[in-house]
Amino acid sequence: MASIFTKIIEGEIPSYKVAEDDRHFAFLDINPAAKGHTLCIPKKEIDYIFDLEPNELSALTKFSQNVADGIDKALKPIRTGIIVEGMEVPHAHIHLIPIYKETQAFSLGKKVDVSEDGMIKLAEQIRQNICL
Repeated sequence: MASIFTKIIEGEIPSYKVAEDDRHFAFLDINPAAKGHTLCIPKKEIDYIFDLEPNELSALTKFSQNVADGIDKALKPIRTGIIVEGMEVPHAHIHLIPIYKETQAFSLGKKVDVSEDGMIKLAEQIRQNICL
């Protein structure tokens, strides 16, 4: 059975898409730890990120770097942090979380509220600042 992320890639489940290329997809997390919290995933469904072939892991990392650059340009955080935890969905993924202040809680368990209009605006702002 396809993972929820594969269903998002295939358009079966709506998402706030930020970026896409032939091998990767990036979209806003619907339970964001910060405004602009983005997930970067390979289109190839692999459960554990370290089961990706070295060239695939490298490509996902480079894709994530480009998305993080777009987040930095669009949202102006101090920096964009990264979490690779991988337990909640059996599909390799990288969390990119903007850090807006040095004392900001940095945890997947802490959710900030962002309205639907806010999510649409954030996705558009980030998308406009990504160079793939």
